[in-house]
Amino acid sequence: MNNGFADAVRSNGSFVFVCLVVIALMVIIAYFFEKANKKRNNDTTRILTTHKIVMIGMLSAIAGILHCFDFAIPIAPSFYKLDFSELAALIGGFAFGPVAGVLIEFVKILVKLVIKSTSTAFVGDLANFLVGCMLVLPAAIIYQYHKSKKSALIGCVVGTVVMTIFGTVFNAIYLIPAFAKLYGMPIEVILGMGAAIHPSIDNIWNFVLLCVAPLNLIKGAMISVITMLVYKRISPILKGQKN
Repeated sequence: MNNGFADAVRSNGSFVFVCLVVIALMVIIAYFFEKANKKRNNDTTRILTTHKIVMIGMLSAIAGILHCFDFAIPIAPSFYKLDFSELAALIGGFAFGPVAGVLIEFVKILVKLVIKSTSTAFVGDLANFLVGCMLVLPAAIIYQYHKSKKSALIGCVVGTVVMTIFGTVFNAIYLIPAFAKLYGMPIEVILGMGAAIHPSIDNIWNFVLLCVAPLNLIKGAMISVITMLVYKRISPILKGQKN
């Protein structure tokens, strides 16, 4: 584990605790829905089997690596990055349930922190986890309720919409003010970065609607399309099933 990660944990202990509470809450929500669905189907198998844990670890490693290869796109300021790490989490959520999807989101952040540490005192990492869960959790819950191509598509659409709405509001209410405070810059400076791309931006809500919402829609749509194309082909491999 690199020294930057350890130093960041020591200097931001209280916020790390808040992050862990939020992560635990997401896991509990996922567990509640998955347990309810198992009860509905009279399924007595454990939520986390040995095989699932191994697959969660593998998919988390893939997600963590994908998370490190983020890139900016021209519709938003360069500090907003697009990555495809939710692809592994969404596939894992479809294959193994909502709990697996949330755990992959969590472990992927750990993998990224070990590789690249944090440049945002964990604020950006918590945001990435939460926004990712807003895509993966609804989609996995809907798909687990009735496993079909139609429900997978509905789950992806609902997840993308939930992620976009949550990400937009979360940025406006918490994330942008938090980043402004973290880097000691007025919010007007951040808005100015957005206005350089979209001249009509003159307040924080215009900023998130024109920059953040489209970014999340694009990300959700791209990940959903790829998942729909590849999931059925790789699902038997992930589950250890013979053709």
